[in-house]
Amino acid sequence: MSSFPRARRRHTALAVILATAVLALTGCTPIVSLDAAAGSNAVGCAEISVRLPDTVGGEAQRETDAQATSAWGDPAVILLRCGVPPIGPTTKPCITVNGVDWVLMNDPADKSLVYQTFGRTPATEVIINHVSGVSDTVVLPDLASAIATVKQTQKCLATKDADPASSPTATQTPTPTPSN
Repeated sequence: MSSFPRARRRHTALAVILATAVLALTGCTPIVSLDAAAGSNAVGCAEISVRLPDTVGGEAQRETDAQATSAWGDPAVILLRCGVPPIGPTTKPCITVNGVDWVLMNDPADKSLVYQTFGRTPATEVIINHVSGVSDTVVLPDLASAIATVKQTQKCLATKDADPASSPTATQTPTPTPSN
């Protein structure tokens, strides 16, 4: 009897063990736990969710456990939640990136930057851990095409352009648009 069948069985067994190990290792990245926003079941959130890029700011997309959310990076350094309540008039800084108006919701010196879309319902929130080296000047352009699937009904306006009597829904303090 030849040793060929026994060698073949060993190779097959080894191949099965290696394939199992590879599958096990690819499943080691844990799911990112996020809370769904109140309006996460909006049709607009579904439109955005299916168009989100696989990479944002050079970081790979991760699986999340909540509807209309996404995360990028390991550890997650970019978080997205669609369906947050839209904001109204504000004096917070607003920037326009590839046709999408974003309001900076917190102090730019904070560890994480929180941006929210302006003039779109449902609204989308993006949290960027900028201490990690990921820049909002890269992240926001990467998300623009997905976010733009929700129609914008209001635009950010500069203070000089805003007349409170005729335009009560304008964001009044824009900052320069990041370059692409």
